[in-house]
Amino acid sequence: MIKIVNEESKTFSSKIKEEIIKCSGENIQCMYAELLGFILSYGESCLNTNTDIIKLDIENDELAKKYFTFLRKTFNINVELMSGNIVNRKKLIHTIILKEASNILAILSSNNLGDICCKRAYLRGAFLGGGSVSDPEKGYHLEFVSSNSEYAHNIQTVMAEINLEAKVVMRKNNYVVYLKDGSQIVDLLNIIGAHIALMDFENIRIVKEVRNNINRLVNCEIANLSKTVSAAVKQIEDIMYIQDTKGWSIRCGCLHPEGCF
Repeated sequence: MIKIVNEESKTFSSKIKEEIIKCSGENIQCMYAELLGFILSYGESCLNTNTDIIKLDIENDELAKKYFTFLRKTFNINVELMSGNIVNRKKLIHTIILKEASNILAILSSNNLGDICCKRAYLRGAFLGGGSVSDPEKGYHLEFVSSNSEYAHNIQTVMAEINLEAKVVMRKNNYVVYLKDGSQIVDLLNIIGAHIALMDFENIRIVKEVRNNINRLVNCEIANLSKTVSAAVKQIEDIMYIQDTKGWSIRCGCLHPEGCF
């Protein structure tokens, strides 16, 4: 489910989603791929097999309008769009109701994601449905969450085809497909069309790397200085020991125990 938050409290993920909602597929097959990635992110919970109806609850106005318009024009079917508040919550929810769901899914699934543009669109839809990125100031973590194992591993496969090494783990009752490498997260943001978010992520990453490099250099200097001081203290202790035990004689213009011979 896509969420809307106030400007001052927007998460990094919500900024990404607001940006990529504006992206449109290069062709009809790309839109099929994006919509498929989005619908499948809901898992089996959105499909009523008895009535052959799909219900998609969406909080983002623009996303609801985008997919509602696309479905109605492309499939020439009666698509319903309902809006209302969830019980005990103030947020407005838009519900897209699709009849003849099995036929629609069959058409969407006919795209084998062979083209790179379709892979991009599929991952974009998947991210809009169940993706998130942690605040890069705190750490690097991007994930897709789904209750469906086949869908989660399919995302992993599509990512592998574009050289992204994602892993899949179980978290409670959900499957999580995730990336933790900063450079791979940047690549994924570029792939789904989040170019502004990509630049923000990179700027933060560069500042953190510079800060870490400076800290490492300072720590090295402190360590080297400590070694130098320790060596100097040891030399002074040795000199004091010699002076106390044997004394110094000054001959030939130099200092030497017992004098120079």
